[in-house]
Amino acid sequence: MRRFVAEKAKNLITKTRTTYSSPTSTYVLQRHTSSPLPSPSQSASVLRFLSTLHTAPSDSMASDYSSTPVTLNNVNPKVLKCEYAVRGEIVNLAQKLQQDLKENPGSHPFDEILYCNIGNPQSLAQQPITFFREVLALCDHPVILDKSETQGLFSADSIERAFQILDQIPGRATGAYSHSQGIKGLRDTIASGIEARDGFPADPNDIFLTDGASPAVHMMMQLLIGSENDGILCPIPQYPLYSASIALHGGTLVPYYLDEETGWGLEISELENQLKTAKSKGIKVRALVVINPGNPTGQVLAEANQRDIVEFCKKEGLVLLADEVYQENVYVPEKQFHSFKKIARSMGFGEKDISLVSFQSVSKGFYGECGKRGGYMEVTGFSPEIREQIYKVASVNLCSNISGQILASLVMSPPKVGDESYESFSAEKEAILSSLARRAKTLEDAFNSLEGITCNKAEGAMYLFPRINLPAKAIKAAEEAKTAPDAFYARRLLNATGIVVVPGSGFGQRPGTWHFRCTILPQEEKIPSIVSRLTDFHKQFMDEFRD
Repeated sequence: MRRFVAEKAKNLITKTRTTYSSPTSTYVLQRHTSSPLPSPSQSASVLRFLSTLHTAPSDSMASDYSSTPVTLNNVNPKVLKCEYAVRGEIVNLAQKLQQDLKENPGSHPFDEILYCNIGNPQSLAQQPITFFREVLALCDHPVILDKSETQGLFSADSIERAFQILDQIPGRATGAYSHSQGIKGLRDTIASGIEARDGFPADPNDIFLTDGASPAVHMMMQLLIGSENDGILCPIPQYPLYSASIALHGGTLVPYYLDEETGWGLEISELENQLKTAKSKGIKVRALVVINPGNPTGQVLAEANQRDIVEFCKKEGLVLLADEVYQENVYVPEKQFHSFKKIARSMGFGEKDISLVSFQSVSKGFYGECGKRGGYMEVTGFSPEIREQIYKVASVNLCSNISGQILASLVMSPPKVGDESYESFSAEKEAILSSLARRAKTLEDAFNSLEGITCNKAEGAMYLFPRINLPAKAIKAAEEAKTAPDAFYARRLLNATGIVVVPGSGFGQRPGTWHFRCTILPQEEKIPSIVSRLTDFHKQFMDEFRD
């Protein structure tokens, strides 16, 4: 059924695709449904398993829904156009393989699935930050604050912080609705944290607390996009949330290519060229998306480069959408994170000089609280009338979840020197970030040691984005399988090793180049196994398809 639906969707997408061509239109916005043939070395059980994925839907299955009112012919075409590769077809196959391993141990040439596809740290055994969870527990069940034994189980500063937060929550209840922008006291705390980070004032009324950064991105796309003639300048490669959100809201993704040869650099001349091209096609470019540190590319922008970007947005009248969710994830001593707001203010641009939105999330950094769904956007440089419209959109969703709001405030106001939890908090933070840096370096070196693969340094974030030069025979085999060459490689890698990566075609890439994204998040003790499996597979793959 899945393949049947995907084929129908692909046909409809082809018919409804707009005239503006972007590098995501072929691969980000198109589902690849055919699977390559398994390698000869795979067991008969693997072949049997894969064959179940290609069974045509029975007549009874098709007829069950033949009279339903919603069909692929009348569903919103924007939904059909939307794709999100990070949880796409490769991951669906991985989940089926995982279930098969559970039901039939020993049925595949590996004993576990290693998910290197998504930035989901705690699913890969990263432990939560103790102080954060203590405060959350106390806020969620405040009755224990009055228990005598609580003093021995929780740190004094977590107890004090919980009391402070509960006093700010209506009814002292985390199950209650809050103000649509988030609890005022928590926004005060976040604004103070931003001010301490940047050295410039921050206004709590500029803060909109959201369920992770993704809803904030969607809110801004709703605000900025009115038709397919509205464009958003977006990096290629990009985090597919942006292409998906632009598609859902009916806009046009205007690509600008990052320069792989200079460590995924962002060139102003490229922005200027793409803006000019878009205008020639009748596209009104509304905003520029910058992801720093980069996802999927892992680069950290230099301060001088950020100044040039701010100048470009000011000159062209563009909203600067700054995805800064990896601000804590910087691994090289020669680079440092600077928020775009700090850069803009240091250049002398005030509130009325440039429209800027910064996105932050509790899902990344060293905290990795993805499932808690906490985040915020800081919105500056918009008139009161437009701010009212943003608030209206936020109020439609009532409010973000309170636990996520609390976490967002804790992330921006962690324990300080002198607090009881400070030493343990600092030790946990350092252990996580230093381990991530080691894992990044190990994987980077491993990729660069393989034939036909080059990989830039992971300066920050949680990912590597190696480029793979595939043999012509492999590209031809992928064409015959009706799939992108890097998706062909990723599927073969998964079937042979259990390692899950995301094809670069899901993020966009320069035509004629192929990549895949690999997280650095698996447990450090499992990295050698990943390197070993990947190395063996790659050698066999290259030998099989050698020209």
